[in-house]
Order: sequence, then C-alpha cells, then structure tokens
Amino acid sequence: MTILEMKQAVLDYSKQSYEEKLFAGTSGNLSMRDPETGLVAITPGSIAYPTMTVDDVMVITLDGEIIEGHNKPSSEWRMHTEIYKNRDDVHAVVHTHSPYATGFAVTHDNIPVILIEMMFFLLGDVPVAEYRIPGSAELGTEALKVLHNRTACLLANHGVLTIGPNLDRAHIRAVYTEDAAKICTQAKIIGNVHVMSKEEQNKMRRQMGVPEE
Repeated sequence: MTILEMKQAVLDYSKQSYEEKLFAGTSGNLSMRDPETGLVAITPGSIAYPTMTVDDVMVITLDGEIIEGHNKPSSEWRMHTEIYKNRDDVHAVVHTHSPYATGFAVTHDNIPVILIEMMFFLLGDVPVAEYRIPGSAELGTEALKVLHNRTACLLANHGVLTIGPNLDRAHIRAVYTEDAAKICTQAKIIGNVHVMSKEEQNKMRRQMGVPEE
C-alpha cells in the first residue's frame, strides 16, 4: 500500500466515523500502520472532520518523526505507537469518544457480554483500562494490559479504543462497542440485564478457535 493510499484510508474512515457519531467536533483519532515500512498514517490534531482532506493526514514513524504532512499529528500519537510497538498483529487503532460507551468509561464499568455479536467482534466483554494522562504513551500501556484476548477496551474517564489487523476491522469493532453500550444502557432502564454465561461464551470461543476463559 502506498503512502497516499494509507492517507486516503485514514481520511475515509475518519469521515465515516464522524458521520456515525463515533467522533464529535475534533475529538477521536485513528491510525494505520504499514506492516512493511512501519510508517503510521494518523489523523491530524484539531482539524474538523467535515473539512479534513487527504493532505491533512499525517505520516509519522513509531518515534513520532514526521515523514509527510504540514500539520501536527493527533495528540494521541504516543498511545497509538505504543500499541504498535508492542503488538505485531495490530496494524490499525481507532480511538473514539462515542457517548454510550464513554458513559461506561466514566463509571469505570466493563460493558458485559449481552450480545452474541460481542463474541465475534470483541471476543468478550469490553474492559476498562486504568486512567492515564491523555497524550501519553502510558495511556497505550494501560490499554495493552486489558487488551489481552480482547479487541476493544474503555479508557477510564476518556473514551474507547479498538484494534485490528486493518482499519476495516478496527472500525467495525468501535461500531459494535458503541452498539453494545447503547443496548446495555437501554436494557438497564427497561429491567434486569441478563449477561451471557461464561459457559455460553466459551462455547462460542471454541467455535471461533480462540482461547477459552
């Protein structure tokens, strides 16, 4: 994939995420890493998504050196690159402030397994990572601690982080995280929330060929 193709993918998924209300204002950010060169295409900081162009997307190294672009990379670039440095299987990171899921991040509550889709897309519940200062590499470090056998987590008092082998997978996982949080919130209003049992979760893990818990 060329640098231009990477930048275009970042732009397209950023605008889609904004239209889906996973992002608001200039909040949220996403990136993808080229597995061959290690270069990272990432959203710029403080540019409104409706006006963002492919030229605004930044390309950096894992150490934050700017390779291409006339803006500053997202203030969360250290979180993104910390994940890439420690997970060879991850080539895309999506960080949203989607409202329902972020509500769980504010209460420091995991999003429980209430939907079968959560098993297929998220591999289980959505855990909460410890709070760390936004913009720090430590934020990525804490996320990594709870992303073992998971593809999404909550950042305490902050938002959502999802990972994937590409932007398509990381993005759809952000969509399902918000969907699960919204449904769980509505269910709590209606009555008792019935979480899928560990036995049922492990049956699905066996079907998917992933480790049981």
